[in-house]
Amino acid sequence: MPEIKIIRSTRRRRTASAREVGDVIEVRVPSGLGAAEEARIVARLVRRVTNRTTGAEIDLTARAKALAARFALPTPAAIKWVDNQTSRWGSCTPATSTIRLSHTLATFPGWVLDYVIVHELAHLEVHGHGPAFWQIVARYPLTERARGFLIAKGLEQADDQSAPIGG
Repeated sequence: MPEIKIIRSTRRRRTASAREVGDVIEVRVPSGLGAAEEARIVARLVRRVTNRTTGAEIDLTARAKALAARFALPTPAAIKWVDNQTSRWGSCTPATSTIRLSHTLATFPGWVLDYVIVHELAHLEVHGHGPAFWQIVARYPLTERARGFLIAKGLEQADDQSAPIGG
């Protein structure tokens, strides 16, 4: 765990931020926060910075190309990590062939990340979550196991195959 330095600012009113400076994560917060709120914000921002560095080690482009070739799916024009996805693990814009993945996935096992990538690649062929879409996703042999993992993490719905895995 890297060293964490909390900087309380009287100039900040509502925003907080974090960045990595060498081996230290600097977290800037408003000085008037209560201890519990500050701890919650610091934990969230530290997790975000840590996920960013973890995700940087994963070559998403190469991974997506390999999965697309293996499962006979289209290759995306671009695939990247994003920090702003809180209600889904991934999203796809078929018109631009772009895939975005939640940074949280960088901390999950590789077979779960691969499932979400396959799910999003399938959207390059089929836009909705109908039977044809799920037939494509089922090409990935660990689909059910990965869905179970994501159900346990809270964003996947156990009883609905149109769950918010991605878009």
